Amino acid sequence: MSELAYTDFRSFIEEAKKISDFRIIENADWDSEIGALVESTAELVPQPPMLIFDKVKGYPAGFRVCSLPYAAYRRVALALGLPTDKPKLEILRLAARKVRNVQPIAPKEVSSSPLFENKLTGNDVNLLKFPALRFHENDGGRYFGPGGGLINQDPDNGYVNTGTYRMQLHDKNTLGLWMSPGQNGRQICAKYWEKGKSCPVVASYGQHPMVFMPSYTKFPYGRSEMEISGGLMGRPLEVLRGPITGLPIPASSEIAIEGEIPPPSEESRAEGPFGEWPGYYSGGTTGTGENQPIIRIKAIYHRDDPILEDEAPLWPGAVKMDLHISAGVLWDQLESAGIQDIAGVYNHTSYMTVVSIKQKYAGHAKQAGQAALSCAAANRNGRYVVVVDDDIDPTNIKEVLWAMMTRVDPPTNIDIIDGCWSTPLDPRMPPEKRENKDHTNGRAIFYAVRPFHWKDKFPKVSRSSRELREKTIAKFKGVIPFPGV
Repeated sequence: MSELAYTDFRSFIEEAKKISDFRIIENADWDSEIGALVESTAELVPQPPMLIFDKVKGYPAGFRVCSLPYAAYRRVALALGLPTDKPKLEILRLAARKVRNVQPIAPKEVSSSPLFENKLTGNDVNLLKFPALRFHENDGGRYFGPGGGLINQDPDNGYVNTGTYRMQLHDKNTLGLWMSPGQNGRQICAKYWEKGKSCPVVASYGQHPMVFMPSYTKFPYGRSEMEISGGLMGRPLEVLRGPITGLPIPASSEIAIEGEIPPPSEESRAEGPFGEWPGYYSGGTTGTGENQPIIRIKAIYHRDDPILEDEAPLWPGAVKMDLHISAGVLWDQLESAGIQDIAGVYNHTSYMTVVSIKQKYAGHAKQAGQAALSCAAANRNGRYVVVVDDDIDPTNIKEVLWAMMTRVDPPTNIDIIDGCWSTPLDPRMPPEKRENKDHTNGRAIFYAVRPFHWKDKFPKVSRSSRELREKTIAKFKGVIPFPGV
C-alpha cells in the first residue's frame, strides 16, 4: 500500500494545489454569496478548481473555508492514495479494490495534537467564531458541515459510528441536527433517548480525507468508519480521547466539538429549510413538520487558523464529488453477488447508478440491474439504474443518455419496482406517504444494452473508436484546449 502524500486536511490542500487547479478568494460574503459562487463553479467549469476562501466577510485572515476539494477526480485519487494520472474509471476500479481489500485497523489514542491549540469551554464556547455559511439563499440559517463527521457510540456493544449530517447554527452553543430515519447515528441516539438519556457526541470539521470519505459512505451497522479509515491509510487513525464525552476525536481535525443530544421530547427546535442534494429545500422541519434534535455544545477545540470544509449539497447539475467511493463499493458488491464481466460502475448523482457489462448470456443485463438495485451500496435514495454495454463509458453522461435513447425499447426494456427504501428528502414523495412516515419510492431499471439474442445484428456504431479519439486528442491538445488533457 502506497504512503499517502498528506497527513491532514490542510496538507491535502497543499498537495492538491500541485496537481489541479485552485483559487484563493478573499472578502466573499458567508451569507449566500460563497454558496452561489461554489455552485456556479461546480456547474459550469469542467473539473472545477478547488476554492479556498480567506478573509471571509466579518472574519479575520486565517479562518478559512475550503470548497470543492473533491470535485475533480484527480483530487479524489490523491485523497485515496491512488495514482492521479489514470483515467477516471480506472481510478474508480482501483478505489473499489482498495475498499474491497481493506483490513480494518483500530484507532490509536494519542495525548496531544494541534487540534488542542485552542480550547473553549463553559461561557467561552462560541460557534459564531467560525465563518459558518448560509449556503443557499433560503436556508433557515448558517450551517456547519455537512463536511463534518458526527461521532457517537452504541451504549450496548461499543460500536463507534461516524456519519455525515447537516448541522444548523442556532446560537453560540447550540447546533440543530437532521438525521434521516434509519441512519446509523440516529439509531444509536434512539437507544439513549429510549432510556431518557442524552446521547454524547463529538463532531469534527476539516477532516482528514480518509476520515471524511468513509463517513460519507454508507456501511452496515456495526462496521466502524474509523477502523475503515485506518485500513485505507494503512496505519491506525490517531484519535484524542474527548475530555468530556470520552469519545474518540480524530486528532487531525481542524475543528471539533463535544456535546450531547438530548431526547427530542426534552428539547428540540425547528430545523431548516436547507437546500439538499436533490436540488430542493427539504428534510428537517420543512419536510416532516416536526422539530428536530439539537446538540448542546460543551467544548470547542480548534487549530490555529482553522479551515472549515464546505460539503454542502448542490443541485444535481453541479459536480460536488467527481468520484464516489460508493460506486466502487457497489462494483465490489455486484462481483461478490456473482455478476460477471462488469466493465464499470458509476453514480451520476444519488439518483442514477450506471452499470456497464460485457454481455455473456441472455438475462445478464437484467441480473445486473436487479442486483444493483438490491445491493447495500445503492439500495437507498436512488431512482434509476441504467445497465449499458461495455462500449459505453459509464462516467460519461452523454454516452449513457445515447445508449438510453437508442438501445431501450420502453415496453420491454424498463422495469418498474415499487416499495423501495427512500428518504424524507425525496421531493417526489406524496404528502400522504410523508404524513404516514412511509418513506418508500419506486425505481426504474433501464436495460440500455443491445438485445442479447440479436446483438450481432445491431447497427454498427459510427462514432470514432475510443482509441482513435484518445490518439487524436493527444496529438492536437496544443491546438484545441481539450478539458482535462
